[in-house]
This record gives sequence, structure tokens and C-alpha cells, in this order.
Amino acid sequence: MCGMTAKKLSSKDYDFINDDHLLGMLLRQRPDAVRIREIIAKSLAKEPLTVEETAALVMTEQPELVEEIFAAARQLKQQVYGNRIVLFAPLYIGNNCVNDCTYCSFKRSNKEMQRRTLTPHEVREQVVALENKGHKRLILVFGEDRRYDPRFIADTVRAVYATRSGRGEIRRVNINAAPLDHEGYATIKEAGIGTYQIFQETYHHRTYAQVHPANTRKGDYLYRLHGLSRAFEAGLDDVGLGVLFGLYDWRFEVLGLVSHALHLQHHYGVGPHTISFPRLRPAHGVEVDPRHLVDDFDFKRIIAILRLAVPYAGLILTARENPEVRRALMAFGVSQIDAGSRIELGGYTEVGDAQVMEREQFCLGDIRSLDEVMAELMEDGYLPSFCTSCYRSGRTGEHFMEFSIPGFIKEFCTPNALLTLQEYLEDYASPGTRTVGEALVAQELGKLEDSDFKKAICGRLADIREKKSRDSYF
Repeated sequence: MCGMTAKKLSSKDYDFINDDHLLGMLLRQRPDAVRIREIIAKSLAKEPLTVEETAALVMTEQPELVEEIFAAARQLKQQVYGNRIVLFAPLYIGNNCVNDCTYCSFKRSNKEMQRRTLTPHEVREQVVALENKGHKRLILVFGEDRRYDPRFIADTVRAVYATRSGRGEIRRVNINAAPLDHEGYATIKEAGIGTYQIFQETYHHRTYAQVHPANTRKGDYLYRLHGLSRAFEAGLDDVGLGVLFGLYDWRFEVLGLVSHALHLQHHYGVGPHTISFPRLRPAHGVEVDPRHLVDDFDFKRIIAILRLAVPYAGLILTARENPEVRRALMAFGVSQIDAGSRIELGGYTEVGDAQVMEREQFCLGDIRSLDEVMAELMEDGYLPSFCTSCYRSGRTGEHFMEFSIPGFIKEFCTPNALLTLQEYLEDYASPGTRTVGEALVAQELGKLEDSDFKKAICGRLADIREKKSRDSYF
């Protein structure tokens, strides 16, 4: 396995995913209504659920109880995050890859894929294009290749932060890349990254081996499983989990995600900052196995159950989903989405309205502009946010959980969301979106009690409009 087995996993180097144990939970007698309501009450008290409690929610099929789960997820999302939705965009840096994952168009055996690594100049061009649309938060995506080493990733992060266009700037750079060793994470931390995201893809060992050939770097299940543990041990305090739903039974994968979240919280005092749950999508040069594809109803269940099981984690609904699905599922616990996304290499400057399958990892379901997505969110009563204040104010890791678990994070998020929204309305919004946005800002201010804090918020909003001040946060 390319020498991976000789490398250190983490200080807690054991396999904490027991397939038989998790599958056994799914074969137990279905819990009664009393038990489900007890579990829901615990979650609404903002306490993380155990794997066994999560399994009870997963096994619930009675329509009236499923509706209670949905209602609780909506309530919990509102209590912890309010009506705020954080926006970001992905930026693919390179699609060379030594792996041969059966579900991914970047796999090394796909000879029709157009391989490319953006040059520093091309990276800057992409960042300028994103800034000129109003983006403030990016996630950089890398294939797994020797050239994408920690120093390369760190240099790319610094180049992104250094690129400015007009009033535009990127204030938060997250990473989606291969798992690293401890030294690699330390190198990337120095560049000032936000969240380091690693998808396990599937927690089911046999399925993992089937879709990740053993003679590839990604074929080492345990090295990948402990990737985020090593990140914590190297000094990072902000990580993201993910599963690609459609590779195996969704019920098992939910239990795997919760097991992983609890493992991190138990051993490192910090759970995942985000959890992603993309569904398998068509991709160039890939044949999709339909056996475990997740329909829209079960997808809604996944989101609601994850919101109840891991109440402090941000839940990311990606542009893999079409606009109708995203709009319908937004209320069930989602707190982050990407918008205006293009995932072709160079896609923000070089492609038109149609997707170029030979240049992207999978087919997107939503390629609307950032402005269109912003307008729809606000029309639906959501507060779009580009806020990055927590990361620059030390409210990360354990500090973030101290604020977010009891729900106090709203006291920071709503004011900061209003400030970043006002910036967007001033600098980038179309006339129609600006009209909707100004009404929303006024509506949100109207919800706040008169106080010195409200006066401070109003003062900073006025400074953004009249004095052109930028990057103000609480």
C-alpha cells in the first residue's frame, strides 16, 4: 500500500469502526415511540447522541415518528444556528491522482480525463474571478499526487490569501486533500488554513476495499480513518468529516459518521466542525452501481438524524444536489452550502454555462450563480453569511464547542452575518438581490431588542454603507 502501513496512524491507533457491531444495531427490534421521544429530547437539550441512540433514529420508520424527527431537526437548527446559512465555493487546484477509486472520474485509469494542475498565475486568476462575485470563503480541492505535498498546499493557501481584487478578499481557506502525516499537517497549519476535510467515503470495510484498490495510497483504510486524529495531534483544531452516500447502506454510514465524531470528541476534546453528506453523482468514465443509491426521502432523514446526533457540527449540503432538492432540504439542519460553484480545473474563468464533464470530478446539480442563490435564500427567510470571525477570534476547536453546543454561537453569528451580507449587497449584488437583501437586513434588525449592542451593529452597518468600511466583525 505504497508504504502507508509503515507510517504512524495516530496516538490512538486502533480501528474504532466495528462493522459487525454497527450492523447488529440495525437488526435490533425497532424502538417504541417513548424511546424515540426521549432521544429527541436529549438532542434538543444540545447533547450529542450515542451511536446506539442514533441507530434508534435510523431504524424509525413510523411516519408520525419520522415527522417528529424532522420537526426536531428544524427546531435544533434554529436554536443553534438561527436562520443563518454560510456560503463558500470550491476551487479545484489539481486533478492528478495516484488512486483508482471506482466512483471518481479523477481515477488514474481514466485516460479520457483532462489532467491539469493550476499554475500560481492561474490560481490567482480563479481567485480574482471568485472575489469579483463576492466570495469570501473557499475550499481548495487537490487530487492525491506526489506534487501536491504539504509545502505545495501551504504555498497555494498563501497565494489565495494574498490575492485581492478591488474590495474583494478571501478570508477563510479550507482544504480537501489526502490525509497527511503529522509533519505535513504542521506545515499546512502555518499557512493559516481553516478546516481540513477528509472524506472516509465509506466506513464499511469490505466496501472500502472494493472501491479503493489495495495497491493505491487510498487503499489503506486505517491510515485514512486516523487522518483527522493526526491533524488534531499536529495542532489543527478544525476538521471536517464526510461520507459519499451511495457506496453502501446509508444507515450504516450514518452510524460510522457518528462513531467517528464521538471518537474525536472523546480523545481530543473536539468533534468535527463540519460533516458533509454528498450523494453519488454521474461522473465521466464512471459506472454507478445503483444498489445503495439514496432517494430524496432517505436523504432528508440522513440530514435530520445527523443534525440531532451531532448538534454542534455544521452540516454541508453541496451543489451536487439540484436547486429544488437543496431548497426543500435546507430547513432540516443544513448550515453551509456552496454556491456559484464550478469544479472544472480553471472553471471560473474558462467555461461557459454548460459543464465540461471531461474536466470535472462529478456532475454538479446546481450551477446557478452566487447572486441567484443568495436571492433565493433571502426570499425564503434565510440569512446568508460569509462570516469568518470565529476563526480569527479564537472561537475554534474546544472554544467553538463551548459556544455552539449550548447555542450561544447565535449571539455572534447573526450580527456578523448581517455585516458580511451588507458588504455583499454594497459591492456585488444585482439590483433585485440588493432590494431583497436590504429588506432582510431591516427585518433581522427588527428582531433585536433595543440595546447598546444593537446600536453597535447599526453603527457598523452604516459604516459599511457610508464609509465603505469592510471586514468588521464581533
